Amino acid sequence: MSNTTQNTEEIVLEDNQILCVLTGEAKKTSSKEENLQSTIRMLNEEYGFDLSDMERDFTITFIDPETGKNKKQKVELVIFDKATHHVQENIIRIATVQDDKTKDNDKKKGVRMTLENAMAALDQCEFGLWTNGIDIKYLQREDDDFGFDYKFSDLSDIPGFGEDLNDLERPERSHSRKPANDSLIKVFRRSHDYIYGNEGRKKDAFWQLLYLIFCKLYDEKRRFTDHEKGISYRKKFWVGVKEQNTNEGRKAVADRIKSLFDELKKDNIFSGVFDGNESIDLTDKGLAFIAGELAKYSFLDATVDVKGLAYETIVSNTLKQEAGQFFTPRNIVRAMVEMLNPNENTRVLDPACGSGGFLVMVLDHVRKKIAAEMYPELDEVLITEKYNSYEVNERVRQYAENSIFGFDFDPDLKKAARMNMVMAGDGHANIFHVNSLAYPNWEHPQEIEKIKQAIEKSLNTMQDITNNYTPDARAKFDMVFTNPPFGTKVKVDKEIAERYYLSRFSDAPEVLFIEACYDFLKEGGKMAIVLPDGILGNPNTLPVREWILDKFKILASVDLAVEAFLPQVGVQASLLFLEKKTENQRNLVHDGGEDYEVFMAIAEKLGKDRRGVPIYVRDEDGAEILFESEKKYLAYNEQGKTYVKSRKEKIKMLDDDLPKIIAAYNEFLK
Repeated sequence: MSNTTQNTEEIVLEDNQILCVLTGEAKKTSSKEENLQSTIRMLNEEYGFDLSDMERDFTITFIDPETGKNKKQKVELVIFDKATHHVQENIIRIATVQDDKTKDNDKKKGVRMTLENAMAALDQCEFGLWTNGIDIKYLQREDDDFGFDYKFSDLSDIPGFGEDLNDLERPERSHSRKPANDSLIKVFRRSHDYIYGNEGRKKDAFWQLLYLIFCKLYDEKRRFTDHEKGISYRKKFWVGVKEQNTNEGRKAVADRIKSLFDELKKDNIFSGVFDGNESIDLTDKGLAFIAGELAKYSFLDATVDVKGLAYETIVSNTLKQEAGQFFTPRNIVRAMVEMLNPNENTRVLDPACGSGGFLVMVLDHVRKKIAAEMYPELDEVLITEKYNSYEVNERVRQYAENSIFGFDFDPDLKKAARMNMVMAGDGHANIFHVNSLAYPNWEHPQEIEKIKQAIEKSLNTMQDITNNYTPDARAKFDMVFTNPPFGTKVKVDKEIAERYYLSRFSDAPEVLFIEACYDFLKEGGKMAIVLPDGILGNPNTLPVREWILDKFKILASVDLAVEAFLPQVGVQASLLFLEKKTENQRNLVHDGGEDYEVFMAIAEKLGKDRRGVPIYVRDEDGAEILFESEKKYLAYNEQGKTYVKSRKEKIKMLDDDLPKIIAAYNEFLK
């Protein structure tokens, strides 16, 4: 829940340097340095400790109990009691940070030699963490009753600013952490790798993790459903800080969460996602570990970008990019949605929805509009807190339930898309397992019937009777967003292809999808589609272009750099924005009258290189430029009330032309 404003003061950084968010100094880029920066941001934004109370690379001194001599140890990050002198006696938290190749049991750099050693020397410091950027270990130092000896206990988390261990033990904590920067991606990866490596479940690690994410979201959503029913909400998805350390504790966690899973499978939000015979098959130890990882964060309150990226990271690693299936990068999805600008009255379809990226972005776009309309007096960070308020959520839920539709040929991706919509804070979207090119004929008549019922319900709710020309989904949508499957690997059944006029010129799926999208749109409806450049440039596809010009008004065309879909697939593609002509408009053209301007742009930079590595804005000499910025975020005071905090930092900016193209298109429309 943060907001970053920038000014244009430029600072130049060498290629192998990274800027420390704590000191503002340039540091040599390394895995360890990047992990340290991530840890600083996490402890600042998620745990609420001020940067002014932190110090990096702090040397502590202690007496070696064996030799009686003074020894020194450098600790990567220490946190002092608020507004006190930065001396060893005032340290209340420490973080020892290693590179991502170091294991937690390493003899020199592992938990024991770094974190335990340092905590043993610090009388006031009860809590600490060790991380290699992937794994993270939390420890508590406990003194015995007489103060002569101590032991270390593993924890599932450590207290943040103004908290103690009792706060973490209460299931009804006033707030959960909102994941900052890459925390959620790391949690998902860590959890997936744990199941894959420690539970012997290589084939279904993804689904086992997904079931637990489902449970977490379902438990959070009960905040709203219990509110509606007038019953007091009691959280079930929680893990006591030491529950993972005993067999009894692990069993208690497992029992709680398995009962939650049985409950959610019967809930109408998840109907169509589960067959009912699914089960969580992890060991109690594994389940308690993953639950401890997931329980730290509030998923509903995390931004859609944070959740979407974390989710797609594990989906893309699992449901591999089979025949023509790959994820549309988020900056491209955002550009397409922002340029067409849907609102609460827009019925939307993605006929090749994959894991639901376009649908989630539409939902987020409309959510922001709803919140801005309901709370016009709030700006910047404060309005983000309202995105998941009961009032906003209720309108968002109704919008998704009535107006967002997704079709996909792959039943696993249908599940993944439903899940993605639940993560976006809704779960009620109409996502169906159907071949869009075969629609309305499909060998699953029950799925066709469900689509028909959903469309009828949507038309009735939105009182959209003027568009009820067909008894199905055709000619019903205000907007279509899609990245259809394309390429020589994807074959369309001859019988299906022949239904389309454009099959006379090409049987490529991307060509047939243009016509299918036309059929799904109302007159005056708009679409944004990703198309390979061949359709727009090859001489042999001229009849296809002529058909497009006859049927549509061209709103905009954005040529994408070849890096757009790399490293997944190398294809030169464009974004085409079209509006379905009315019969009158087409007749006017045939009578010789059509003259309009088309917005055209080339996105030469898309924020990443061919390997998918981010690229940043550089100066004329090729050095990366840093921009002064103010990062604002919500924090909690000791009474659990929110307030806005900010920190000044210098950041690199992605070299991405799409935000400029969106702004230019909005100017063009004016």
